[in-house]
Amino acid sequence: MKKEYVFLLVILTFILLAGCDKDEDPLPEPGLGWTYDPTPFELVYPDNFPIMILDEDNPLTEEGVSLGRMLYYDKLLHPEGKMACADCHQQSSSFSSGDAVLPHVNLGWNRTFLWNGKINGNLEDIMKFEVEEFFVTDVRKFNEHADYPKLFYETFGVENITSSEVSKAISQFVRTLNSFDSRYDRILRPDGGEVFSDSELSGFDIFFTEKGDCFHCHGGILFTDNMFHNNGLDAAPSEHGLSEITGNPLDIGKFKTPTLRNVALTGPYMHDGRYETLEEVIDFYSEGLEVSPTIDPLMKQANRGGIHLTEQEKDDLLAFLKMLTDNTFITNPDFASPF
Repeated sequence: MKKEYVFLLVILTFILLAGCDKDEDPLPEPGLGWTYDPTPFELVYPDNFPIMILDEDNPLTEEGVSLGRMLYYDKLLHPEGKMACADCHQQSSSFSSGDAVLPHVNLGWNRTFLWNGKINGNLEDIMKFEVEEFFVTDVRKFNEHADYPKLFYETFGVENITSSEVSKAISQFVRTLNSFDSRYDRILRPDGGEVFSDSELSGFDIFFTEKGDCFHCHGGILFTDNMFHNNGLDAAPSEHGLSEITGNPLDIGKFKTPTLRNVALTGPYMHDGRYETLEEVIDFYSEGLEVSPTIDPLMKQANRGGIHLTEQEKDDLLAFLKMLTDNTFITNPDFASPF
């Protein structure tokens, strides 16, 4: 009888507990209460710029740009926490670093990346390379982070963060790093209120005519053709450049044409950083060209050793190049570290 009583008591207790469980709220699940409703981001640039082709699989959003900015400045990208994108791409140097790295400026118009063209595609492709191969990012650290899971959910609607979402977010931020407010830009505007000095105007004429030959590779409003050229640095190029990727011997010595926007801030110059100053670069194009079997046909004065500018013409060309500095870009708080 006693055993039956104990058995009934156990059964009754189980039923009561089961009933209580039905009335209690379930334990919160990851992401509960988070909202995925991203706000479209309006990318603004002047009408005289080409139309930027955006990635349909990675539309710009306020949340994505903000998250990408955080990631760009966060050393968590590095497996040992030693560096972030911003360590090699500093805003004050037009997102370059004092080494021979290509600056992160107006990259949304690019379809090839790195000096040797290793990466083709769009910003998502180069940033995926940076995350997976350059940094070799450990995404588990983002999944285990106190804040990032919520931010990634609000941006992409995912609870499990992968390298794809990390690279997409960084791409969104970098796509906003656009320079278009230099003195040269303001002169081009009908209401810009600025005019060329005599020296700047002379430099403009040198740049955009056969006198300087600069415009062949650095023409247009972007100041780059985003192509690859052997510009006469060496008679026997020791670095093969584009040929390393294509395997074509005709591409030996060809390297990516960098933009000249903010060029006064982005030294050293050339793919190997051999020139510290713009004055040295101008001297090279004036008197230092070297002929090689793959030199670009656009280097029309190579057989003469260069374009042979006078000292005054060199000063004028330098004055024009300095007009391309965009102080608004390098001080824009929206591009600065959020930390």
